[in-house]
Amino acid sequence: MLNEQFIPNSYSQKPDKGNVSWQSPSNIALVKYWGKYGEQLPKNASISYTLSNCHTQTTLSYTKKPSQGFDFEVYFDGKRELGFEPKIAKFFERVEFYLPFLKEYKFKIETTNSFPHSSGIASSASGMSALACCLVSIEKSLQSSSTTQLDGTLSAGEIQKASFLARLGSGSACRSIEGDLIVWGEHPDIDGSSNLFGIKYPYSVHENFKNYQDTILLVDKGEKQVSSTVGHDLMHSHPFAKQRFQQANKNLSKLIPVLKNGELAEFIKIVESEALSLHAMMLTSMPYFILMKPNTLEIINRIWSFRKETKSNVCFTLDAGSNVHVLYPAAEKASVVSFIEKKLAAFCKNGEFIHDQAGFGAKEI
Repeated sequence: MLNEQFIPNSYSQKPDKGNVSWQSPSNIALVKYWGKYGEQLPKNASISYTLSNCHTQTTLSYTKKPSQGFDFEVYFDGKRELGFEPKIAKFFERVEFYLPFLKEYKFKIETTNSFPHSSGIASSASGMSALACCLVSIEKSLQSSSTTQLDGTLSAGEIQKASFLARLGSGSACRSIEGDLIVWGEHPDIDGSSNLFGIKYPYSVHENFKNYQDTILLVDKGEKQVSSTVGHDLMHSHPFAKQRFQQANKNLSKLIPVLKNGELAEFIKIVESEALSLHAMMLTSMPYFILMKPNTLEIINRIWSFRKETKSNVCFTLDAGSNVHVLYPAAEKASVVSFIEKKLAAFCKNGEFIHDQAGFGAKEI
């Protein structure tokens, strides 16, 4: 599928000013993406649960200007955030071809998270997906006649474009536009899958995996010592990269019948193996690095012990950081939450954790 499909026709109108606001969630990958090529394209396919409570709200205000060139300011929690602006500038450069109005307006980007920034909850995914939705909404208004009533929803093609654009800001952001299960990356067993954007998982899902729960244990809320961007780049020369990409794609194939049949034990094996494989790539890259903390390992061991003792279907996964995502079926919510509060919270920074669950993507606010 060629990128040309996302190049717009000429705009029918150019309003002097306006604003739009979107809320978009983070997501947690079950099969991980780690390693990319070209312009934000994945070396293997991935699948994730879109979250619900961990989200970013972004308001994008725009004013027409006489001069050409990118002109924007970024505000985080009400304060100008110069540190975010180089990433937005790079994003604008990547997407200008698909959003030619970008140089005709001055933008004010106001954003806030429902969770701590740099806490390992993929704020780049929620932030970039929210911004992408704002931009697609603006483009929609530029292409609509003055008599057209905009209802705040995006068409299937506009959702696809938002996912495509979000990917160019942060790869995993393309998995946050919709929910609850999203696939990103070409895979022979998944119809319609693409490296260019995320798609809704197209096959049947057992009731066991509906409304799935995710409690995020905040082991460390500081900046990671190695960024995800650097980690992805290290896969280019990684001695086990090829095997890892093959493993991820095979695990996604294995997950298809598991999701259909509700096999929680097999789901746990795949999901935990994926989390540990992700961190194994970090341990064996050059230079090597460790993002897990001692309390990360303590939590993992306690989850394993609890599962063995109680026959629970609780499991864990990790993103590129030290925090632990505790995953469990909705039917076990009461017992697992009790276990987290009594046995795991002590290993979190200041005892903090966030209860979340599978959600259904971005929405205009």
